[in-house]
Amino acid sequence: MSREQHRPKAGHVHQVFEKIARDYDRVNDIISFTLHKRWRAYTIKRMHVKPGDTAIDVCTGTGDWAIALAKTSGTGRIVGLDFSGNMLAVAREKLEREGLGDRLELVQGDAMSLPFPDNSFDHATIGFALRNVPDLVQVLKEMKRVVKPGGQVVSLEMSKPSWGPFKAVFYLYFEKILPWIGKIFTGYYEQYRWLPESLVHFPDYRELARIMREEVGLEDVRVKTFVGGVTALHIGRKPVSEQEG
Repeated sequence: MSREQHRPKAGHVHQVFEKIARDYDRVNDIISFTLHKRWRAYTIKRMHVKPGDTAIDVCTGTGDWAIALAKTSGTGRIVGLDFSGNMLAVAREKLEREGLGDRLELVQGDAMSLPFPDNSFDHATIGFALRNVPDLVQVLKEMKRVVKPGGQVVSLEMSKPSWGPFKAVFYLYFEKILPWIGKIFTGYYEQYRWLPESLVHFPDYRELARIMREEVGLEDVRVKTFVGGVTALHIGRKPVSEQEG
């Protein structure tokens, strides 16, 4: 698919997040029952980030994961990248409150073409955003490109539960109830209807693991699912012997 064909989705997603930026964190807590915080904390532990490690958080949104990485790394360079200026504005306010303004760099940019040289970071993460990008393979390849050989590419994302009864309940909540929660707390219905729509064509956790191995070229791809497959963590490594570019 050409870049021109990707533009309609990219433009729609950009409008969605520009509108909901101020309410994003509050509604996220409500619709996930605050579980997203536990999943992210678990992921940080599984990543084994060492003091001084460098990382880029792609589609950083309001910056929660980038902030967690900065606190864990301590002195390493941490970058949070997002295409939404309004989301980054919320992230900057958090940095000021946390006193991390000089340790975490926020960049407005395109996940499909990261503005960093090859082999720049120890880790590249993307949280609850891979299903929103125009081309997930391209984004994962870019994340792989900018990590050092042996570095980690990490995705924490919604997935699709496979157990029949639970699957039915999940889709009832996700497709019918969630948009109305968004409407009640933010005044936006169509923007929150996008969230279940974004999952329709997104691969399940098994297929995403295959894509990371076979199409992106990552090694040692590990998968952890949460709450019956509602969310999935994928961690893969860039081959040590690989030289990009």
